[in-house]
Amino acid sequence: MRRYPGREAGGFIRVMKVKKRPNQRIYIQALRRMTPEKRLLKAFELSQFSRGLFLEGLHKRFPGLSEEAIRKIYLERVDKCHNRNY
Repeated sequence: MRRYPGREAGGFIRVMKVKKRPNQRIYIQALRRMTPEKRLLKAFELSQFSRGLFLEGLHKRFPGLSEEAIRKIYLERVDKCHNRNY
């Protein structure tokens, strides 16, 4: 991570290197070929997948907690991320 003079804490702005995405163009083309219904189903699938990854990470981070406690942490953290601009 590089640091450039700026207005953030310490007078520097942190700039992350952006990872190259050689397959992004192919992925976008595949999405464009899909019907709207298939794109929506893919969005639901990716949402469910990311939720599962998040819950799995919580289980690994807090191995001794009950399912109810994990669910509470999950809901609290998701609530922090919710877009309140609606």
